Amino acid sequence: MLPAHPHEALLAVHAQLRACRRCPRMVGRAVHGPAVASPVLLVGQAPGVHEEGLGRPFAWTAGRTLFRWLHEALGADEEAVRARLYFSAVARCFPGKAKGGGDRKPDPEEVLACRPHLAGEVAALAPRLVLPVGALAIAEVLGHRGPLAQVVGTQQRVRFHGHEVDVIALPHPSGASTWHRTEPGQGLLRRALALLGAHPAARALFAP
Repeated sequence: MLPAHPHEALLAVHAQLRACRRCPRMVGRAVHGPAVASPVLLVGQAPGVHEEGLGRPFAWTAGRTLFRWLHEALGADEEAVRARLYFSAVARCFPGKAKGGGDRKPDPEEVLACRPHLAGEVAALAPRLVLPVGALAIAEVLGHRGPLAQVVGTQQRVRFHGHEVDVIALPHPSGASTWHRTEPGQGLLRRALALLGAHPAARALFAP
């Protein structure tokens, strides 16, 4: 059952995000999606430099891949998906660049500092389905830090920030990753997308 005013509760979380200064190594402003009162919560890793600049999650190359996957699962384009799913993340600010190139992975202290924001969103939404995208989000939602092949392509029931939720994990859609383009990852991704398309919470949102 949703809280009485999930939209207002999400707006309050967004205000807290904009005011947050807990992580000195993070760059720029916090990034969040619109306050969509959805039963489906998508949890990413952290925004990239383009997302920070544009002010919305999954706004660049990885996002195009993700929305192609979601179109396959849900039969809806990016605009429709953004209007019906709530987009969250393990960390909300751009972590900056790693010394060896690529984006820096949020460290455990930054993940811990951002966790109350995610907990607030879960409390506001009481989601039925959570979609962690990538290893960091999968670890946050499922506590799983092993091979992706052990969780992608499965549906699990867990307790997440005080709520019983179904979880369908997805790999990260980064162009630098080959996991989702080769076997067994490719087949496991197809299985995960089929599970997503068949889930009652998703079907109710995208029913023809």
